[in-house]
Amino acid sequence: MSHEQSYRAGETKGQTQAKVGQTLESMKDKAQAAKDKTSETAHSAKGTAHDKTSGAAQATHDKTSGAAQATKDKAAGAAQATKDKTSGTTQATKEKASGAAQATKEKASEMMESAKETAQAGEEKAGGILQQTGQQVKSMAQGAADAVKHTFGMADTDEDPDVTKDNFESLN
Repeated sequence: MSHEQSYRAGETKGQTQAKVGQTLESMKDKAQAAKDKTSETAHSAKGTAHDKTSGAAQATHDKTSGAAQATKDKAAGAAQATKDKTSGTTQATKEKASGAAQATKEKASEMMESAKETAQAGEEKAGGILQQTGQQVKSMAQGAADAVKHTFGMADTDEDPDVTKDNFESLN
């Protein structure tokens, strides 16, 4: 690159920087003016809106107060009606529950009595079977003892008159 080209490039660069600087300065000025105008407009609108809003707010407050009172009255009436209905339903439910509890208590009592009677009958039957079994075991043990005594010649004929030589052989 020649000296002249380098000089022109530097000159062009300087001119470009100057134009960019001027453009930026111009943009800053325009932005500040727009900001000032917006602020003035907002301030003016705020004053006008405040006056209009105050009147509208008062009217809205008056309407809302009347509507709120009417709603409050309706709610109080509905609440009382619901309370009355609930009270009646609660009483009916209590009565039904009480009747059901009594019926359940009576049925449980009947079932307990029946179970008690069944247990007693079973106990009596079991007692009779055990007694009969005990007698059979005792009798068999006595017979076995007598047989052993006879086998060893230790039995007196007076002890067991039913055991003879013939029955003894049939016992074996």
